[in-house]
Amino acid sequence: MTTETKAKERAGYGVLTEEGIAKLRERVGVQYNKPTLPHNYEVTWDGVRHFANGYGDNNPLWCDPEYGKATRWGGLISPPNFLYTMGEQDAAKLTPEQKTLLKGDPLVGLGSYQAEMSFEWWRPLRVGDRLKRRSALVGVQVNENSSFGGRSVTETQGYIFRNQANELVAIQRGSWIRVERHASKERKKEYDLPKPYSDEELARIDACYEAEVLRGADTLYFEDVIVGDEMPPIVRGPLRTSDLIVWHVGWGMQLTPPGAFRESWKIRKKVPGFYTPNELNVPDTVQRLHWEKSWANELGIPVPYDYGGLRETFLTNIVTNWMGDDGWLWKMSCQHRKFVYLGDTYWMKGKVVDKKQEAGRNEVHLEIWVENQWGTIVTPGNAVVLLPTRDAQVELPRPAQEDVDLMFAHEVEKLA
Repeated sequence: MTTETKAKERAGYGVLTEEGIAKLRERVGVQYNKPTLPHNYEVTWDGVRHFANGYGDNNPLWCDPEYGKATRWGGLISPPNFLYTMGEQDAAKLTPEQKTLLKGDPLVGLGSYQAEMSFEWWRPLRVGDRLKRRSALVGVQVNENSSFGGRSVTETQGYIFRNQANELVAIQRGSWIRVERHASKERKKEYDLPKPYSDEELARIDACYEAEVLRGADTLYFEDVIVGDEMPPIVRGPLRTSDLIVWHVGWGMQLTPPGAFRESWKIRKKVPGFYTPNELNVPDTVQRLHWEKSWANELGIPVPYDYGGLRETFLTNIVTNWMGDDGWLWKMSCQHRKFVYLGDTYWMKGKVVDKKQEAGRNEVHLEIWVENQWGTIVTPGNAVVLLPTRDAQVELPRPAQEDVDLMFAHEVEKLA
């Protein structure tokens, strides 16, 4: 161990300490703004269409405004995950004390691994809608014996979206496991890397594309769903760099502040850490590990890999195909457990595991997952869909609290 490493450890760098956990807990409930601007300020036909096409979905409910007029929605609505592209800064300006509290990382030097992403949707997004977004750390849980070996911390961030009428539209929750890096390095890394596809393998993928069906206006009634029913699978891939380009057109950059050339230069002046030299010594976004092999290799990754958000839209895609225009995707959660690399193929599958009528809701509970071409489940998940009966259409669910501050308080109390 070098003198520098010892000094860092003495200072608490990369070490999970009680002091670091206590400092992290002091941040719970403090609302803050995402620093980057939204990709879309307003829901538009073009914005929604570009987003849906970016993950391979041409559902007319979000791609054809004329089609939507004949549905219960009365017009075009967005796919569930479109909220990823929206969210104007909405939290109050931080006090000097809050700025100090949120400065830096109390668990600096620890590894951070995404554990779960979950959503609840309460209202549709329609053309002309705008979204405000607030963020807050809502939970800190200590795990004495984690799968990484030894102690870890799970931190959960909550993101609440509300529209221009101050109505809550959705909540997104993300959980990350924080663990000392030596513990995570001790886990054996196994990579099932993509290999050239045979004509037969490509024909199987094409056949699934050909067979994909959108239920659309063919209403699926709660009475007709049977526990054990399997959902028609869908496929996406093999993943190409060109697919990621089209995905970014609709999704935005998310991690790197928006803008190219001079706009990128202005960001680099403010935040030089976002940019590292490429093979030509030209500063480029660190996000390029998703499409540039040499940079991925420098970070210890054999091949560029995908985004968790892309898999999440694939999972909502299989659900919205299955439930049709009259259903409502209320809840979804998933865990991204393995890498999906450029060249890999996504197979989305699912089945009905339960159905119940509760508090006026007709709930269908689904187990959903993403497999790669090797048959390995890379992202398991679950969802709750509300379906109409032959007597009544779906009533949209409501959040636990209608006020954004009370909703954050509810989340904090739930995870306490």
